[in-house]
Amino acid sequence: TKTVSKCYVQVTGMTCASCVANIERNLRREDGIHSILVALMAGKAEVRYNPAVIQPSAIAELIRELGFGATVMENCGEGDGILELVVRGMTCASCVHKIESTLMKTNGVLYCSVALATNKAHIKYDPEIIGPRDVIQVIQDLGFATSLVKKDRSASHLDHKQEIRQWKRSFVVSLIFCIPVMGLMIYMMVMDSQLADAHAHHNMSSEEMEALHSSMVLEYQLLPGLSVMNFLSFLLCVPVQMFGGWHFYIQAYKALKHKTANMDVLIVLATTIAFAYSFVILLVAMAEKAKVNPVTFFDTPPMLFVFISLGRWLEHVAKGKTSEALARLISLQATEATIVTLGPDNVLLSEEQVDVELVQRGDIVKVIPGGKFPVDGRVIEGHSMVDESLITGEAMPVTKKPGNTVIAGSLNQNGSLLISATHVGADTTLSQIVKLVEEAQTSKAPIQQFADKLSGYFVPSIVGVSVITLFAWIIIGFVDFEIVEKYFLGYNKSISAAEVIIRFAFQASITVLCIACPCSLGLA
Repeated sequence: TKTVSKCYVQVTGMTCASCVANIERNLRREDGIHSILVALMAGKAEVRYNPAVIQPSAIAELIRELGFGATVMENCGEGDGILELVVRGMTCASCVHKIESTLMKTNGVLYCSVALATNKAHIKYDPEIIGPRDVIQVIQDLGFATSLVKKDRSASHLDHKQEIRQWKRSFVVSLIFCIPVMGLMIYMMVMDSQLADAHAHHNMSSEEMEALHSSMVLEYQLLPGLSVMNFLSFLLCVPVQMFGGWHFYIQAYKALKHKTANMDVLIVLATTIAFAYSFVILLVAMAEKAKVNPVTFFDTPPMLFVFISLGRWLEHVAKGKTSEALARLISLQATEATIVTLGPDNVLLSEEQVDVELVQRGDIVKVIPGGKFPVDGRVIEGHSMVDESLITGEAMPVTKKPGNTVIAGSLNQNGSLLISATHVGADTTLSQIVKLVEEAQTSKAPIQQFADKLSGYFVPSIVGVSVITLFAWIIIGFVDFEIVEKYFLGYNKSISAAEVIIRFAFQASITVLCIACPCSLGLA
């Protein structure tokens, strides 16, 4: 007997079914190659060859000569079939041993483990030699009831509805409270600029200036040190901080627990500090019964949360769209297949309905008019028109005659076909597309990974900068108090110089934090 080895070659540059046919046709002619099977979506060729005549590297070279990229894949475990079964009727460890030993003796079974507690069997097999139906038959012959582990066919794990809901809610809450805060801010800006104009045109004394300033409605003090503006901003800010920022807090906590700093940590840091600082400074102003209203940062958190939750919401909506398409793709898969046994001259001897997962490579599958193709295969007998628009987008039906390939999930139209299964289970074109889309969804865009990596360094460095700012101003203040006095307007003359310096230093360092957080990096 000639020894037959199997190798897998990664093939790049294939664009359509004709590339596949081209590779298969040309390689079959070569000496020492028994069979070749190319999967377009997986970009993989499975070659069975005679090692005495030809080597895998030579096979890859042959494919390269046809104009495709080809590399031999090292891990040959790729092609093993994996089967998960539920086995009923096991009572003790000897049953387990009986099943395992019988299966391991069976030709083509590579590995097998049976768990008594969960009634599950996990089996690895070589699809060339044996298939799931044979394995099930072996176990049933031993007297145990066996069935497949039912796979969840719906793409429920790809559903983004909940996230879309939560970010939308977060965005709406933040927006409702953000609009009035922005209104107040703009009003203040306009008033300030008018004041500045008034100041420029009429050389008012500072006392008149104060009078004009305090006559503004928003600057009116409800309690000493608490202006209408600050009070309203505070009221609007609390719900945003609580409800709008809820998810951010959870994410940030999780990140910090694992000693990493992501964008969420930055957002939480800036909003919390801005909020806490503003709140404390208001309390201090009220305690001191200050004449001049303190500068607060209550406008930062709502605006920040609005932008970022909008971004997250849009991101999940986009992901949801792809997932919907994917769920539709998954729903296109047939659930059952009709397997037939052929006698000499392709005479039908028997046929049975089985689960799609049980179709083995090399099985003859009958597809009736109007039926779906359960697996990828080659036509053996029959002529028909097939609608392959799910894969190709081609609305016109394609003629199929013996020797043509068919794609799982496409619709057979007018004739009955017998096909020989070439790709089953996870190897079908449809399963491969689903897998690709799933992978694309779970992996991050390179730029996103980069941003996350940067923010890992960015967060600590910003905190560092703001701490340096704090100390720098304290030192400057104690060395030369006049500089601080020049920039820190309207402080109460009754408080000590040291307190003024420390307060100013804090204000400067908090400003650094609040400005650095809504950085373009995070928002983008």
